[in-house]
Amino acid sequence: MSENNIVNPNAEVQEPAAAAEVTATTNVPVAIVPERVVTAHDDFDWSIDKRNVAAYTQEEKEKYDKVYDNTFVAITDGELVKGLVVALTKTDVVVNIGFKSDGLVSLNEFRDVPNLKTGDEIEVMVVEKEDREGHLHLSRKQARTTRAWERIVEVHKTGEVVTGVVTSKTKGGLIVDVFGMETFLPGSQIDVKPVTDYDQFVGKTMEFKVVKINEAIKNAVVSHKALIESDIEAQRAEIMSKLEKGQVLEGTIKNITDFGAFMDLGGLDGLLYITDISWGRISHPSEVLKLDQKLRVVVLDFDDGKKRISLGLKQLTPHPWDVLPEAIREGEIVKGKVVNIEDYGAFLEIMPGVEGLVHVSEITWANTPINAKEFFKLGDEHQAKVVTLDKESRKMSLSIKQLSEDPWSTIETKFPQGSKHTGLVKNITPYGVFVELAPGIGGMIHISDLSWLKRFNHPSEYTKVGQHIDVAILGIDKDNRKLQLGHKQLEEDPWNALEQTFAIGTIHEGTVTRKDDKGAIVQLPYGLEGFAPNRHLAKEDGKQVGADETAQFMVIEFDRNEKRIVLSHARIWEQAKVDEKESAKKEARVEADKAHKAVKSIQSKVEKSTLGDLGTLAEIKEKLKQEEKGADEAKQ
Repeated sequence: MSENNIVNPNAEVQEPAAAAEVTATTNVPVAIVPERVVTAHDDFDWSIDKRNVAAYTQEEKEKYDKVYDNTFVAITDGELVKGLVVALTKTDVVVNIGFKSDGLVSLNEFRDVPNLKTGDEIEVMVVEKEDREGHLHLSRKQARTTRAWERIVEVHKTGEVVTGVVTSKTKGGLIVDVFGMETFLPGSQIDVKPVTDYDQFVGKTMEFKVVKINEAIKNAVVSHKALIESDIEAQRAEIMSKLEKGQVLEGTIKNITDFGAFMDLGGLDGLLYITDISWGRISHPSEVLKLDQKLRVVVLDFDDGKKRISLGLKQLTPHPWDVLPEAIREGEIVKGKVVNIEDYGAFLEIMPGVEGLVHVSEITWANTPINAKEFFKLGDEHQAKVVTLDKESRKMSLSIKQLSEDPWSTIETKFPQGSKHTGLVKNITPYGVFVELAPGIGGMIHISDLSWLKRFNHPSEYTKVGQHIDVAILGIDKDNRKLQLGHKQLEEDPWNALEQTFAIGTIHEGTVTRKDDKGAIVQLPYGLEGFAPNRHLAKEDGKQVGADETAQFMVIEFDRNEKRIVLSHARIWEQAKVDEKESAKKEARVEADKAHKAVKSIQSKVEKSTLGDLGTLAEIKEKLKQEEKGADEAKQ
């Protein structure tokens, strides 16, 4: 029977029969019948129901299935879809996305939409089509984050400028909301200048460039500094294209260093070198410049390739030498500040940019060496006389000593030869002491004229700079402005009186003060010093007299003219041995003479020799031989 042409007039009659037939065949063992067993109602048409409703055709069925399927939206997890707000509760927003059920979105995800109402269209992400409770799980926040990330990736590729809101401060930078997604703004990327106070940017809306993204963790880094640098670069290129030498620009001082100041010319930096700040000397730019100070400067030079610009400030005013006042001329007295000190003199700044040199020869009338660095101090002011002035070469020589009369013109009257004075030790050299007797007048005491008795290796052993010393004028050289001074000449030469005391052969106690390879210096009474050669320092036991040791010394040489005494310790004990031998020889000779006299006396008394006398004479002769032998041994 065809499925499409079913008529069921006696459907009600068929049902009981079928039931009865089933009952009747219940106990038939069908399983063991090898052939097909016909059971009840095998010919029943199940496509006809008891209500006599006809079924759809295949085409109609497919048509209606399609209409039914189209009433539902086919969605997948993670998909972004549009939805309609159909209801609002205290905690959630009910959203219809055309699925078999509505979804819920937490009301917290709409904090940025205070006026949300029923009927608004929103975009959400399908988190789960059916969670454990069978609900459709949607998220507006994840939808916004996904859309934001897509846009961030796109602007990173195109370099487009985006706008974001700084939401909070974090370690090392700021958190910025861009398109609804949190991005990181490092502290170094906030501005071209270092930023220490991050709180001032929280809540501000700013423009940024996306400089780095991480696809794996969907993280983005933005920069505000990049925008500033790009603007600066554009301004720099524009300024450089219009730049010319001699051009006057206005700039702001942004940094001050030891060698100059960096100026912001409106997107382009220039260097104002320290020598181009002022016509006068300055030790540091901060003396005349301040940070953020605005100045008009002139372009001295620039390099397109390296983008360097050299600026000048003093060039905007005429050179002081070109407008030198008439009052500054040769012979006039001027006042200046010490701005530089060299070994050969000092430079005085008469006015900014105008300097004069005071040579060391023009400091004082004295002919003694003068150290300019000791006489002058930076910043001190001095009066001086203009000696020479050359405006073309911009040079000026000054003199301090010419402000007073030349004291050497009356030197014979004030300091006659042979007179005695007290002076100040100004300088000490290895060969003498320079003493100032009056301003501009001084002389030198040679090291040999310091003491009659003591020899010095260096004059500093006797006196020091700054001490006063008594001197006698030994000689005057007016032409060369020199005085020959002496200190020992204040007393008589003691060597004349000491010649008898330290005669050759006299012995004195002395102390070795120092030793060298040649010998030793020995301190003697009355302040005298003597010299003992190495070989004369030998002791009787084979050792030598050591440093700081006191011993007896014999004078073996005394030279009054050369002021020299030569001593010997070895000569003392050597002489003692010689004297001892001489004494033994004398005693032996005396005994021999006595023996000879005794023999002669006996011989003269004996008239005749006897055997007894002969024996006696033999004994006397033997005794004399022994005495003579002893005398000979003593001589040897």
